[in-house]
Amino acid sequence: MQQGRPQSAIEALDRSVAGDGKFPNMCGPKLGYFRGETYLKAGQPGQAAAQFRKVLDQPGVVLNSIDGPLARLNLARAYAMMGDNENARKSYQDFLTLWKDADPDIPIYKQAKAEYKKLNKPPATGHRL
Repeated sequence: MQQGRPQSAIEALDRSVAGDGKFPNMCGPKLGYFRGETYLKAGQPGQAAAQFRKVLDQPGVVLNSIDGPLARLNLARAYAMMGDNENARKSYQDFLTLWKDADPDIPIYKQAKAEYKKLNKPPATGHRL
């Protein structure tokens, strides 16, 4: 991804899935999170959402990990990219609820609040009085 080749990154992560089955506790949600991030950056929000949901389906594993809240945030972003505003709002709300006591100056928290606010803006009608 850092080299600007998202498809190559996806292929490399796909190859690592075989190893994930052999060592699920070592790779587990981290691999799913990275795969989701890669799909999101590659403009494939449906595949990204599937990966982030897999991470969130393991609450006991991500309970004390940053991957859980960030998977919620990135799931919201994937839904927004797909135009699924209802699920995007819910995922943003879940993330913001988890981080309600966070330092308000944390950049990712500020960015998430701005994205959520933008998502909730009523669409412009184009009518002028």
